[in-house]
Amino acid sequence: MAKTFRVKLIKGLRGTTQRQRETVRCLGLRRLQSEAIVNDTPANRGQIYKVHHLVQVLIEK
Repeated sequence: MAKTFRVKLIKGLRGTTQRQRETVRCLGLRRLQSEAIVNDTPANRGQIYKVHHLVQVLIEK
């Protein structure tokens, strides 16, 4: 079973760049307090790093 992350949007997107908004959308997050489970891949890690100031990340097994 692949390792996964639980990502939660904890800050709003107001004042962010268009690329950051698109990254949040690609992670599967739609509104504040929404959560998504994403696989641990290099691409997803890069997306999370790009918006790490907007999200909370929990590691799942």
